[in-house]
Amino acid sequence: MTETQPASGQQRRAFWLKHLHQWHWISSAICLIGMLLFAATGFTLNHASQIEAKPLVVTRNATAPAGLLDALRTQMPAGEGKGKDHKGPVPTALAEWLSQALDIDARGREAEWSGGGIYVSLPRPGGDAWVSLELDSGEAQYEKTTRGAISYLNDLHKGRNTGGAWSLFLDVFALACLVFSVTGLFLLKLHAAGRVGTWPLVGLGLVVPLLLAILYIH
Repeated sequence: MTETQPASGQQRRAFWLKHLHQWHWISSAICLIGMLLFAATGFTLNHASQIEAKPLVVTRNATAPAGLLDALRTQMPAGEGKGKDHKGPVPTALAEWLSQALDIDARGREAEWSGGGIYVSLPRPGGDAWVSLELDSGEAQYEKTTRGAISYLNDLHKGRNTGGAWSLFLDVFALACLVFSVTGLFLLKLHAAGRVGTWPLVGLGLVVPLLLAILYIH
């Protein structure tokens, strides 16, 4: 009866190569488009002061009905109007009216009650917006500022005002990049014997940014 011989070094190397290549190409496929986006926006962010943006401002006005104003006055937080500001969720009735009258989605946003009025900040990638409502006159003012596609992509890069879904994507993308990088490092190790420039280049990738940080960033 023949005993099973332990796997040779060549067999172990072939095993790790197979699995590392598999994880490497899967992670690279997942993060490819994201890496292209982040590389491009890394350049635009680094040269943000040299890339001109022409903000586009849109304003709208409307007058809230008396019934809505009466309902909002009853929901006014205690102590409001005495020099105190209060924050809380946008009332459902107000959110519905803003959607119909000004085409604004304020659901789930935070409202600031101040001086007999309500102010709602509506930040977004690549711009900003806000809406205010005077409870005495019923006058509502809405202003939206957009700064163009580059600003929008830059904010996606930073995760600024992008919401929970994009935040989750960034976490998945970061994990895929870690897998891609770590498997790449192990593949370099397995192939380094036949490529003499491998470790000098890896070391250069560490030393250059380290020296720049030490010498030029204060």
